[in-house]
Amino acid sequence: MACSGEESMRLWFLIPLLLCFPTLIRSEDYSDVTIVVRGAETIASTSNEFICATIDWWPPEKCNYDQCPWGQASILNLDLTNPLLAKAIQAFSPLRIRLGGSLQDQVVYGTPNLGSPCTPFSKSSSGLFGFSQGCITMERWDAINKIFMDTGAVVTFGLNALQGRQQMGRGVWGGAWNSSNAREFMEYTVSMNYPIDSWEFGNELSGSGIGASVGAEQYGKDIIELKNIISQLYGNSRKPLVVAPGGFYDQKWYAQLLDISGPNVLDAITHHIYNLGAGNDPQVANRILNPQYLSQSSDTFRDLQMTIQRHGPWSAPWVGEAGGAYNSGSRKVSNTFLNSFWYLDQLGQSAKYDTKVYCRQTLIGGNYGLLDTETFCLAVASAHGEGSYFLRHQRFFGGVALLMLNLNKNMGFMVSVRNDLNINFREMAGIKRDNSFVHGLKRTVSWVGSKASDGLEKREEYHLTPQDGNPFARTVLLNGAPLQLTGDGDIPSLPPVMVSVNSPIYVAPLSIAFVVFPDFEAEGCER
Repeated sequence: MACSGEESMRLWFLIPLLLCFPTLIRSEDYSDVTIVVRGAETIASTSNEFICATIDWWPPEKCNYDQCPWGQASILNLDLTNPLLAKAIQAFSPLRIRLGGSLQDQVVYGTPNLGSPCTPFSKSSSGLFGFSQGCITMERWDAINKIFMDTGAVVTFGLNALQGRQQMGRGVWGGAWNSSNAREFMEYTVSMNYPIDSWEFGNELSGSGIGASVGAEQYGKDIIELKNIISQLYGNSRKPLVVAPGGFYDQKWYAQLLDISGPNVLDAITHHIYNLGAGNDPQVANRILNPQYLSQSSDTFRDLQMTIQRHGPWSAPWVGEAGGAYNSGSRKVSNTFLNSFWYLDQLGQSAKYDTKVYCRQTLIGGNYGLLDTETFCLAVASAHGEGSYFLRHQRFFGGVALLMLNLNKNMGFMVSVRNDLNINFREMAGIKRDNSFVHGLKRTVSWVGSKASDGLEKREEYHLTPQDGNPFARTVLLNGAPLQLTGDGDIPSLPPVMVSVNSPIYVAPLSIAFVVFPDFEAEGCER
């Protein structure tokens, strides 16, 4: 069972040790399923800031597939005074925000000793990703930090890791990192008491890289230098974490990075995930609804976890950037209800393998933003058993809550939930052989632990469906009512349906259900 480090309940999405057994009952409309929660065991934990979103550097001229979806959504031009932006950040309470992206390694900082004009990005055929070097002024940096401090955001800032290097060959860069501009920028940040939680080094330079790459040996040496700079600048104050490399997982490269940088240098190791393909790929929607395809991501989470255990147990795995479909997302899928299945499933899979932070690309910008680029409104509000493969179920905390994703277009699921504290191992072994016992589980009166229910206990149900039953809709219904901001731009109240804990849970086709059992006994999360 995966648990969060916090004790209070939050709608975060973690995967448990579950047993899921279908009965032989079938109909054209639904299938019966029993889920057994092993509440006494803990398999992983997340951090208090597990939920994270990114803000990127892309200017309005960033275009893919004859569309330019970024608008005024970059670190350099985002309207920081829009009240909906502050309300959105505060609603997560807390929200980690990762500032970074593809152009990160072409950013310079407008400090007094920069030695050149501080100008924004412009189109350039000779630059990486078709853009020139860009600069952030200290006035803009002040404004960014003001809104983050006002809203309680937890900030991860990605530094330029190509500064000072030379291109040695096609896509390969060599030489040591020139830290002078970054150091002066960090020194200014410290002098202003801006509470940066973590400094991330580079973006997608690992392995063969995206656009550019740097060898793991040199990268490890440069991370040691960054660690030393942080130690010098912050002195006896709380020191921000050192995070890297913010790239796509390459086992050999990541292992070497941990070996070279050495113990207690790299606090978190970040990787990126775009597992749905290109933004113009016509199969993006089908992949989201394919549980076998979704499960392939577990290989990456598992392999990274093992690499850290063997080469750097002092470090923690983070997903530094994940947008599903790359190149700004899919204009037909990434901003719709359908994409929620991919996102929530990713949160659960990553948590199972001890991922501490999961950064969604993006908070705003591109087709995959949580907020609409123009209106700043919300764009859209693993274990599985035989015969129930399309029902994905995950767990988060505070009592027990289940997140269930029904990927099946035609069949609903009638789900019974059982605590393994009430089932001995002999009975559990017999579930697969004796379907009468499975039916008995549904009829049991003891749902919340070792104490029998008197029939008065209630659970909370939150069912999410798309408007008009259209999975490509951008309006979400909560228990049948549209989710819309209030007249003041606030998040609306989210009332659950209260249901007896003794009754099965119906999960409709192509729907999402959060079900909270406030009094469920889960010893694994109490430790």
